[in-house]
Amino acid sequence: MEKLEKFFAQLMEALTGAVNQAELRTSTVVVALAISTLLAAYIYFIYRLCNRSGFYSKAFNKTLALMALVTTGIVLSMQTSVFVSLGMVGALSIVRFRNVVKDPLDLFFLFWSISAGIICGTGLYKVAVLLCAVVTIVLLLLDLVQAPRSPYLLIINASDPAVADALAVLLKKYTNHYRIKSRTISERRVDLIVELHTKRETELVSDCAGMTGVRSVSLMAHDGELRA
Repeated sequence: MEKLEKFFAQLMEALTGAVNQAELRTSTVVVALAISTLLAAYIYFIYRLCNRSGFYSKAFNKTLALMALVTTGIVLSMQTSVFVSLGMVGALSIVRFRNVVKDPLDLFFLFWSISAGIICGTGLYKVAVLLCAVVTIVLLLLDLVQAPRSPYLLIINASDPAVADALAVLLKKYTNHYRIKSRTISERRVDLIVELHTKRETELVSDCAGMTGVRSVSLMAHDGELRA
């Protein structure tokens, strides 16, 4: 019994010593937060530069920068104590992010910001800087790669079912390949959605609008992605 009590006493003493064993210097914290701030500002700039779509959110961009700083602080705190580390893990495990990621690239920047904060928190500043440089170069190289031309969706609303035959003749004239995505036929209405590639958009729409029984014609580019 005495040996068991002595064992537990030594265990608690060891754990208590581990709490105060790792003490962070003020200079270490300042340097880590300063470099993390510079990298956060860099990520903020790169995200704004790469995001040219209408879905750019300044609030999300500021979140990226601030997340790097917060992550650095968390990692620095976790190095000081075993108990703090366990508490951080427990607290972060219940956090749930419910915002919808509108662009897959946003998910990458989010992970990049968190990774930069973790690396700065562990003191591997060279790795953090080199990572940012390499990621930027790869992003620029991938941006130079030309993506295949997006197909068009031709949407036709007509009152005559025979318009489908006339449309087939026009599609063979203006396109090399097309595919009917949707065909809806009712008593006095015909709706057609056709996927196609063409370089004569204006002529195709004009000729389709001139067909007998056509009420409306729409031609829209489609990249295959649905955004919220």
